[in-house]
Amino acid sequence: MTTTNHIVWDWNGTLLHDIDAVMVATNASFAELGFAPITLETYRELYVVPVPKFYERLMGRLPTEEEWLLMDETFHRHYWAAADGAGLAEGARDLLAGWQRDGLTQSLLSLAPHEKLVPLVRAHGIDGHFLRVDGRTGPSHTSKAGHLVRHLRALDGTGVTADRTVLIGDAVDDALAAAHVGARAVLYTGGSHSRRSLESAGVPVVDTLAEAVLTARELAE
Repeated sequence: MTTTNHIVWDWNGTLLHDIDAVMVATNASFAELGFAPITLETYRELYVVPVPKFYERLMGRLPTEEEWLLMDETFHRHYWAAADGAGLAEGARDLLAGWQRDGLTQSLLSLAPHEKLVPLVRAHGIDGHFLRVDGRTGPSHTSKAGHLVRHLRALDGTGVTADRTVLIGDAVDDALAAAHVGARAVLYTGGSHSRRSLESAGVPVVDTLAEAVLTARELAE
């Protein structure tokens, strides 16, 4: 029996409750091309990674390279202006402390730019709970799988193995990344996806981070 002893946490929409900032930034990027704003319900039903595919679902076509660059720049400009006001998800701080107190390990992997992510995690005072904090390097129109491979490789020598790791995130892409490396996943409904779309991934779906951690503790093979 192999039990979980390591969690890889997602950041945006999981530990960081930033959906309001995401919606402001998303609708600002759409306004650049003259599109009407969308609702949170529509966002959660249609969101997908890589992000250009999300725009394709909304626009009926993939954005051109010029449109993508404009929307991506606009999104990040508005998002980071609003992200400072976002707080941690309910219970996140205590859950991180509790997992560490039990002698278990955790790390953080995000598709947010690394140079933006690290100071923000530090500002929330939780960086000491993680063996490692990694953000995205390279282009933004990417999925998490390759980044998770790099993240776990960097944890070689710490005792972390994929088969004893659970990734907790808010997107189907998180489940796909976990499967790619042979880890498990638990998906949380408080972020970017609706419950219906998360359930399509075929992994446990929960409504609170407390449930996510409890499920991570129970997962074994």
